[in-house]
This record gives sequence, C-alpha cells and structure tokens, in this order.
Amino acid sequence: MAMMNMREAIVEALREEIARDPSVILFGEDIGKFGGVFGTTKGLHAEFGDRRIFDTPIAEKTIIGAALGMAITGMRPVPELQFGDFAGLAFDEIYNKLGKWKWMHGGDMRVPVTVRLPIGIAGGAGPEHSQSPQALFVSGPGLYIAVPSNAADAKGMLKTSIREDNPVLFFEHKVLYTQKCEVPEGDHIVPLGKGNLCRKGADLTIIATATLVGTAIEAATALAGDGIDVEVIDPRWLKPLDEDLILSSIAKTGRVLLVHEDAKTGGTGSEIAAIIAEKALFDLRAPIRRLAGPDVPIAQSLHLEQFYRPSRDEIIAAARDLIRFR
Repeated sequence: MAMMNMREAIVEALREEIARDPSVILFGEDIGKFGGVFGTTKGLHAEFGDRRIFDTPIAEKTIIGAALGMAITGMRPVPELQFGDFAGLAFDEIYNKLGKWKWMHGGDMRVPVTVRLPIGIAGGAGPEHSQSPQALFVSGPGLYIAVPSNAADAKGMLKTSIREDNPVLFFEHKVLYTQKCEVPEGDHIVPLGKGNLCRKGADLTIIATATLVGTAIEAATALAGDGIDVEVIDPRWLKPLDEDLILSSIAKTGRVLLVHEDAKTGGTGSEIAAIIAEKALFDLRAPIRRLAGPDVPIAQSLHLEQFYRPSRDEIIAAARDLIRFR
C-alpha cells in the first residue's frame, strides 16, 4: 500500500495501463506536455511520447467522435474533457454514438472508450465549471457510469474502465484530487458494478457519492454518539448499480437517506429511490429521503457555493428526522 492523493492514483492507473496495453491512448485539452489542468496526466507525455498521449483542440464533440473511431478500429482511447460540464457539447456523440454504436451494428462491435470527466464544486469556478452532470447520462443505453470517492477506488475503477469493452463515463470530483488515502500498489482492480459498504449500521442507510461519502461517514460517526447506528454505502458505479448491496442494507435498516451534490430534481438519487420503491417498499419504515443540491445554478462566490453541497450537519439533521419517523 502507498499513501497518495487521487490525482497521483489516476496518474499511476494511466501509466500502468499504457505500459500494459499498446492499444491504450490518451488525448484531450492540455493533457500532453502540460500534464492536464488538474495534473492528472503529469509526466506521462515525457514517458510515453506523442503517439500515446497528445493534446487536442477545444472541440469536445470532435474529441468523443475521434475516440469512437479509434475504438471501433482496435484502440482503447481514454479521452479527457477538461470539465464534465462540457459533456453537453458532445452529448450526441456520447449518448447516441458511444452508447448505441454496438447495438446499431448487430452487437458485434466493441466500443472500449473511457471518457474522463472532472466534476463538482471547487474553488469558485461558477455555474458552468462546477456541475455534476452524471445523472444526465444514467438513462443512456449502453453507457456505464463510474464515480469514485477516494484515491484507491479511482485507481481500481479507472483500470477496470479502460479494460472494459463498453463505454464508461468516468466522473472525477475535483475536490478529491488532493485527498489522500492508502492505495494498493500494482494491478488493483475494482469490479464493474460493485459498490462499497463503507460503514456497517442497523438503524439507517445513507447512500452517498463522490465527496459526500466522506461527509456521510463523518455524520454517521457523530450520530453514533447519540446511539444512532448508521450504515454508509458508496455505490461507486451508478451504472451498473449494485442493487443487491443497497436492497440488502435497506432490508436491515428500513430507512434510507440519499445524499448527492448534483441537483435534487432528476439527480443521482432519483433513479436509486425509484429502484428502492419498486423492490423494497415493504421493507421501509420511513419515507425515502433525498438530500441534494438545490435546483438553481451554482454560485461563483466561494462563500455561496458551499451552501449548494449538503453539509455534515444537514445530513445529521435529516438522519434524525428519519429515525424519529413513526
């Protein structure tokens, strides 16, 4: 095990996969000699050269279209869009091409594309550089959705994604780039569709993603002081979703709180809530509760943007409300 932050873990995963497989190729805006605006490809260009990692114009639709062409001709492209917010500029190529190409061609074609997408509130970047748009793509047929919450998972999930023969959208929260944890050395893999039971509990299930996994664990620790035993789940993959992990937890606790940074309406928690309502309704002892970003644009102000992300205290208050419900 080695202590590293998520930025370093991503660089390590990319380095290992480029070295392991000659078909892996990286490209995007400023990811070559510069090493990426967030440093997640730092040093790779010097090590592997222009044929394995190179810069592109600011043209998101073209980046994804080129990745599709490379994939169906035998490469394993890993394009990066500088901000996940700009996935909208490539929506047709992602939603209608990457996800559906295999099925529009008789199911015979592989489309091994991993699209890296930095997301989330960080540093007063404002309404067009701070969003978490992963929920927009959950309904996309043929697309897998990865959302790591720590450095170890980022390494293992990125390696899994690159080796996958179907397209993966890999969402990386910018705040997590500097957060450290122990990361397994060597060929660390997190299985596709396998969630993580972060903390066991008996009274309430909290399902959180990205930075809010850590916040949920902090809230659960505080609630334990009041005798409330909270289970915390990180789905890791929004698609395919680890339904068994979620449903087995709710069968035990009977209460669930869904916590995410993206907007509440149509957000990450909506589909999970629908699955719970369909498959575990009679296990519930309280209504399904969602705690998420408000349905307004994210503020430019450093002070105001913090009110958009659910806080530890808000999670604690929502958890207590659910426990009190009779």
